[in-house]
Amino acid sequence: MGRIKKGILGGFSGKVGTVVGANWKSISYMRSLPQKVRNPRTEAQRKQRGKFALVMALLKPLIAVLRIGWKNVAKNQSPTNSAMAYTLANAVIGTFPDFKIDYTKVLISRGGLLPAFNGAVDFSAGKLNLTWDNNSGISTAKATDKALIVVLNSEKSETVSLMEGVNRAKGSHAVTVPNGWAFNKVNVYLGFVSDDGKEVANSVHLGEVTIPNA
Repeated sequence: MGRIKKGILGGFSGKVGTVVGANWKSISYMRSLPQKVRNPRTEAQRKQRGKFALVMALLKPLIAVLRIGWKNVAKNQSPTNSAMAYTLANAVIGTFPDFKIDYTKVLISRGGLLPAFNGAVDFSAGKLNLTWDNNSGISTAKATDKALIVVLNSEKSETVSLMEGVNRAKGSHAVTVPNGWAFNKVNVYLGFVSDDGKEVANSVHLGEVTIPNA
């Protein structure tokens, strides 16, 4: 049974008739109960569920990063849900049932801070070596901005993440990956977060690399 807390114009929780009330981050909202449908597995619904499941699997190991990388973009929703909506709209390619992720379109972070210029990645000496131009002093970029680095292994649904890395001015960083990733393809992303944590840059996809056998 639902409980009205502040009168008909205020918030309430639970179910009252055909309306459900809830609260998220002190925001009261209402939604109607979903109507029963005769065929809940229409082609359109199966397409949407297929896309949703694909994106959920992609973002699940990235949740801790998304909380930082998408915190300034999310409006009345969580950073993860904001990233989910973006990814569904921009990074899913192919036709049902063979949907795929376009990893070049995935953003692990999003914001107005100047992104990396001329980023690149290769594998040598047993590590992934990331490089980028030091564009400090251009627009909003500062030498003290911290690198936000993600190495995403979708084959294993695992990541290596660096959420407060080296300064933008350094221009490079080497990342060690687990031994169990040999022969797996990984996608590497680089974003930046201001030193005070208030500003975030759009991440850049540096490339896809196949990890050789150790």
